[in-house]
Amino acid sequence: MTTQEFIAAALLEDVGRGDYSTLASIPAGTKGKAVLKIKEGGILAGMQVAQEIFHHLEQGAKFTPYKKDGDAVKDGETAFTVEASVHTILKVERLVLNCMQRMSGIATLTNSYVDKIKGYKTKILDTRKTTPLFREFEKQAVRIGGGYNLRMGLYDMIMLKDNHIDFCGSIEQAIKKTNEYLLANNLDLKIEIETRNLDDVRRVLETGNVYRIMLDNYSPELLEEAIEMIGGRYQTEASGGINLDNILSYARTGVDYISCGAITNQAVSMDLSLKAQLV
Repeated sequence: MTTQEFIAAALLEDVGRGDYSTLASIPAGTKGKAVLKIKEGGILAGMQVAQEIFHHLEQGAKFTPYKKDGDAVKDGETAFTVEASVHTILKVERLVLNCMQRMSGIATLTNSYVDKIKGYKTKILDTRKTTPLFREFEKQAVRIGGGYNLRMGLYDMIMLKDNHIDFCGSIEQAIKKTNEYLLANNLDLKIEIETRNLDDVRRVLETGNVYRIMLDNYSPELLEEAIEMIGGRYQTEASGGINLDNILSYARTGVDYISCGAITNQAVSMDLSLKAQLV
């Protein structure tokens, strides 16, 4: 789904047959100005999306940014002003706020994780634990906050998780069948495989033909042992039960990546408000 398709669908959901509150009380053609006010500190995200939303309804809307995506902001600051038809402003007000509040919350939480392990080589990854149809923007917010995207969906990377392995019969079979499928279908996709213990790691190393090894629900001590076994032959990713309180102990192991579903599914929306003024 493109950004324009998303905006059109979101407005259709909200406006429906018409914004009757505005149609009933504001004369058509009335011009206005709206100010996006920041009401708490964090990392701002969604400025570009906001501008596209206004221009989707009114190409001539004058959008003036005072902040940019990725800026550290604080209570009382102004993110942007927009001058447009009052009908446009009031129609898109909630969509703009919903997008920016959600994205800024994710960027802020992601940045907290990134800042916690500053100085270590480990990078923070997101997951597919995202809001349906809003994934592109949530993953953009992760990048704005300093994190990295693992994959956009099921189509752009192979991830053989516990259920794949169990249904397939074994780690060896899962890797073998996947490589055969990729070759037969002329697909150039990286393969990541999940391991649950050191024996799984050993079996992956003996089989080979993967790109990254996921080490799921390992303690920091066991993770360090697994990374030593892998010896740099493949990228490593830690996941499961990792949070702001314990992430430093995982980064100290030298793992390449830590994936955290929390940065999207536990983020709290940033407090923002859009105030309209007549001009």
